[in-house]
Amino acid sequence: MIDYSFTFEDLEFFLLVFARISAFTFVAPFFSMSNTPRRLRAGFSVIVAVLLFGTLPDHNVPEYSTVLGYSVIVIREVITGLMVGLGANICMSIVQFAGKVADMEVGLSMVQLFDPLTREGTGFMGSFYQYILVLIMLITDMHYFFLRAIVETYTLIPIGGAKFSSEKIMTTMIQFMTDFVTISFRLCLPIVAAMLLLNAILGVLAKTAPQINMFSVGIQIKIIVGLGILFLTIGTIPRASEFIFEEMKIMVTAMVNSMR
Repeated sequence: MIDYSFTFEDLEFFLLVFARISAFTFVAPFFSMSNTPRRLRAGFSVIVAVLLFGTLPDHNVPEYSTVLGYSVIVIREVITGLMVGLGANICMSIVQFAGKVADMEVGLSMVQLFDPLTREGTGFMGSFYQYILVLIMLITDMHYFFLRAIVETYTLIPIGGAKFSSEKIMTTMIQFMTDFVTISFRLCLPIVAAMLLLNAILGVLAKTAPQINMFSVGIQIKIIVGLGILFLTIGTIPRASEFIFEEMKIMVTAMVNSMR
C-alpha cells in the first residue's frame, strides 16, 4: 500500500509548477497542435510537473497573505510559460509567410486549404512548408529542446520571480521582425527567382508575339514551373529549416532573459 504524505506548502508549490508547464504546453510548437487531444496535453503537463516537483531542490512559495495574492503568483507563472512557448511558436509563422509569398508568385494565392493544426484556412505552399517543418522538428529532436528550455527556466526564473521588462520584450520583437522577413525570403527564394525570370520571358514573348494570349498561357506555365521548382529544391528545405530552428532558440533565450 502506497502511503505518500505532503504538506499544504508542497501542494501550493506543485500547483505553481503545473501552471507554468501547462501554459507552455498549450502554446509551444508540436505540443500545442490542435489535433492532439486536450486530455493528453493536460496529462502530459501533470507528468512533467510531477517529475519537476521531485527534482527541484527548493520548494519555497513566495509569501502572500490572501487568495488574491496567490492568484497573482499563479498568473505570473502562467504568463512565464506562455512567453517561453510563444517565443518558439511565433517562429512557425515564418513558413506561413513564405508560403503566402510563394503562392502569390505561382498563382495559387486563392487556393485555401483547411489546416487541422491551426484550424484556419491556409495556402497550399504554406501548408506544405509547415508539415515539412514539423516533420524535420521531430527528426532533429527539436521538441526536446523546448522541454529542456522550460525546465531550465526554473533555475533562471524561480517560482514567482519573473520580472517582465517591456523594453527587452519590445527589442526582442523588433529583432524578430527583421529575421522574420529575412528567413521567409530565404525559404521561398528559389520560387520567387524562377517566377521573376519567367515573368521576364513572358514579357518578351508578349512583345514578339502579341497574338498569343500570354495571360491565359502564363497562368498554366507559372503553376507548372512553380511546382517543378518546388520539387527540384525540396532538398534545400532541411537546410533552410535550420535557420528557423536557430531563430526559435534565439527567441526562447531572449524571452527568458526579458523575464529575469
